[in-house]
Amino acid sequence: MPPRRSTVTSEISLPDLTPFDAEGLGAGGDYVAIDFVGFDFAGADAPDARFLECRLQRCGLDGASLRRARIAESLLSDLHAASVDLTDSVWRDSQVSGGRLGAVTLIGATFTDVRIRGAHLGYVNLAGAELQDVVFEGCEIDSLDLRGAKLAAVSFIGSRIDELNVAGCTLSAVDLSGARLRTLVGIESLRGAIIGHSQLVDLAPLLAAQLGLEVRADPATDRDR
Repeated sequence: MPPRRSTVTSEISLPDLTPFDAEGLGAGGDYVAIDFVGFDFAGADAPDARFLECRLQRCGLDGASLRRARIAESLLSDLHAASVDLTDSVWRDSQVSGGRLGAVTLIGATFTDVRIRGAHLGYVNLAGAELQDVVFEGCEIDSLDLRGAKLAAVSFIGSRIDELNVAGCTLSAVDLSGARLRTLVGIESLRGAIIGHSQLVDLAPLLAAQLGLEVRADPATDRDR
């Protein structure tokens, strides 16, 4: 069996695709090598849908429910939605690029070998999710909720995160050094994370508070002595 391809370090090459010609997405739909370009799936109710070696480009997902969807070896680009429900979805060997999504519900989702590049995201709820070998590159994220999630080999490259919540997380080789953080919640759960020197300086007051340290100004130097 050939080694599994990692999308974190390589681009996905899709087979010849068949243009999507149905009226909409359906519950339990099985989509293999399908090309979805420019469709509006607003309000779609398609739990348990499966996408294998598909391309979804410039599609609208506003209010769509894709709970327990399985997305593998697929390319998703320039998607847009004010809100979309992807609770308990499974993502493997896939890439997401561009697009603008508001509230994205990914509670309990599983991501393996996934790269997210250049996406503008509002509130992303990944509570209780599991992420392994995942890269966020050049992303703008208003709020990233990772409460109770498990992350291994996850990195943020040139990304902005206004609020990051890692309360109750389990982290292993999670590289935050490439992220511009404004607010961090759950500092007690940062064990296993990698941060930059400037981030350490910014986090110092929070770390001191977590340890119960009282920080006072250095006593003035008496220059006459």
